[in-house]
Amino acid sequence: MAKIYSKNSIKKSENLEPKEETVNFLLNYSKALSVISCNKMKFEALLN
Repeated sequence: MAKIYSKNSIKKSENLEPKEETVNFLLNYSKALSVISCNKMKFEALLN
């Protein structure tokens, strides 16, 4: 387990960038998500 969390593996992950399609997917999902509050309860609805 100690080798998984070594300093070398942390340095390699600094250059990560998401793909454009991943960013678009998350933005579209957040635009379609609606949270409705009713009697101290919250309901999530995905508006497609």
